[in-house]
Amino acid sequence: MALLKAPTKQKTTTLQIRLEEDVRGTLNRYAQFIDANPSYVVSEALKLLLKRDQEFKKWLSQQTKGDGRELNEEEGLTKAASQT
Repeated sequence: MALLKAPTKQKTTTLQIRLEEDVRGTLNRYAQFIDANPSYVVSEALKLLLKRDQEFKKWLSQQTKGDGRELNEEEGLTKAASQT
């Protein structure tokens, strides 16, 4: 059984990344396996990683906005993604 579910329509943004050739090939094959596109697989895989990484969750909860308020999860993920 596939770990990722078939895609649903969601608001998206563009991110350019570089992958090792073998990773790209496997990514394409996995996308075919679940009848989705590679962008969907990358997005869902990152969501899964970020959801399960307890150390990242701890770090994220310690981040604050400029006004001293804690970031919510979505804002934190956006901030983290923009710093890479």
